[in-house]
Amino acid sequence: MSRHILYQRDDCHLCDQALDLLARVRFPEPRSVFIDDDPELEARYGTRVPVLHDTATGAELDWPFDAAQLQAVAR
Repeated sequence: MSRHILYQRDDCHLCDQALDLLARVRFPEPRSVFIDDDPELEARYGTRVPVLHDTATGAELDWPFDAAQLQAVAR
């Protein structure tokens, strides 16, 4: 199971951009969690998605994030 979660929405072009960046920098594939049908996640992440969450540390990166930020989170 992945140490990272990418909170996202269906049909989200920013989420697609985040996934493209993760692939380009060869970041370990995160678990995708779609917030659309979850009121609690919607309240927490509704205007922030995509958000990359590190389950080990609790750290979160709101979009837009870059390769350097991803490298720091991957440690």
